[in-house]
Amino acid sequence: MAVTIRHTHPSDYGRVIGRVNVWWGGRDMAPMLPKLFFVHFEGTSFVAEDDDGQLAGFLCGFVSQTDPNEAYIHFVGVDPERRGEGLGRALYERFFDVAREHGCGVVRCVTSPRNEESIAFHTKLGFEVERVAEDYDGPGESRALLVRSLG
Repeated sequence: MAVTIRHTHPSDYGRVIGRVNVWWGGRDMAPMLPKLFFVHFEGTSFVAEDDDGQLAGFLCGFVSQTDPNEAYIHFVGVDPERRGEGLGRALYERFFDVAREHGCGVVRCVTSPRNEESIAFHTKLGFEVERVAEDYDGPGESRALLVRSLG
């Protein structure tokens, strides 16, 4: 089934947040994705929908206000039944294009250093593990800091 990728709208938040915990196998991930990404970052965030309008994936990101050369991908999800079809790559590529249009030369994101699947996926997309930062998101919450050049 074909998929259309478009910018998010605030009205997409309910559909996305309703799937996040399910797509993460019951883990409580919803608090990591506030609605502000659907309100303030529509131009750099995306949803992917099937021909019948069903949510197939999403990506929320933004251009850094601290360093306008950098863009950041905050949260990405693909329906587990759609994984392996290239949808995650397509969402990232769409974000890379928009980041380039905004003059960004670098994209960053973070993941758990224990999440080998995520690190492997990002490596295939051209990301490198810049370093592992201990206590990045609080005590005991280390993160692998990933970076990709858009050059």
